[in-house]
Amino acid sequence: MRTVIYLVMFLAAITVSQGQQALSSKGGKAGTAHVPEENSPGKETQLPSEETVNAFLREMFGYNPSVSWKVSEIKPSEAQGLAEVMVEVTTPHGLETNQFYVTADGKHAITGDIIPFGSHPFAPARNKLEKEANGFSRGPADAPVTIFEFSDLQCPHCKLGQPIVDKLLSEEKDAKLVFQNFPLTAVHDWAEKAAAYADCIGRTSNPAFWKFIQSVYDSQSDITAAIADDKLKDLADAAGVKGSEMAECAAKPATLGRVERSVELGTSLGVTGTPTLFINGRLIGNLGTIPYEALKQSVEFAAQDAAKAASAAK
Repeated sequence: MRTVIYLVMFLAAITVSQGQQALSSKGGKAGTAHVPEENSPGKETQLPSEETVNAFLREMFGYNPSVSWKVSEIKPSEAQGLAEVMVEVTTPHGLETNQFYVTADGKHAITGDIIPFGSHPFAPARNKLEKEANGFSRGPADAPVTIFEFSDLQCPHCKLGQPIVDKLLSEEKDAKLVFQNFPLTAVHDWAEKAAAYADCIGRTSNPAFWKFIQSVYDSQSDITAAIADDKLKDLADAAGVKGSEMAECAAKPATLGRVERSVELGTSLGVTGTPTLFINGRLIGNLGTIPYEALKQSVEFAAQDAAKAASAAK
């Protein structure tokens, strides 16, 4: 799910001066925020209250009765001195999670992404992915470039993005792909079930996993929550594994736990929508809006960096 016009308006609205007339609050439905009692790391970070955040959002967004929000979390950000506010915004086009940041004095909100900085800014994300990713891969095991893809099997944008990823892998022999489940359960009613099936199939047969992934994308329009099990079992059979066994496996708590850990990993690295790629730790979102040549250049640049690092290590 990618940002639609209402969410663009939302992000733009936050940058507008707060000195405006108060608006009706009927568009905003307050939710429950998780506010840590201790601000660690960075205990000096001053966190805004949920009440203040909702009042701010009501001023920004209350004019539009078709938009609602829920403050899902208020916490210290990785950037010292800033509070990070996570907000789930619902519009006629669906739901998406967004974040903004509040300065220590509580007087300014900052939109956009806080990105890593330093001589090797993508190394922390790469290291975390290499240690914690639990997905399935294709491509050379010793490839110097690893592309981690966080995807939702019910997501139409992921279906459209898959040929782009396939083309990239066919042309860039220095890269391998790791597929990470990231079902958007708030908007997709059978995505988590499909992710569980995929996890079970991948643990049974890697070739069958990739056949299953493609077949689910191809069958998106034919699958509903009511018939998801039957459809997914049939697709598992067609991929070369026993669908009935995959169904039993998909229902196990351990399987759902692995899916949840994949989602938690993506969330911790800033994934808010699908498909999201990491090329050796470099986050690439909005896959459909990025020129293909830019993706190729990112992979080739990462391969060059990896070769330089390997040479320096000798």
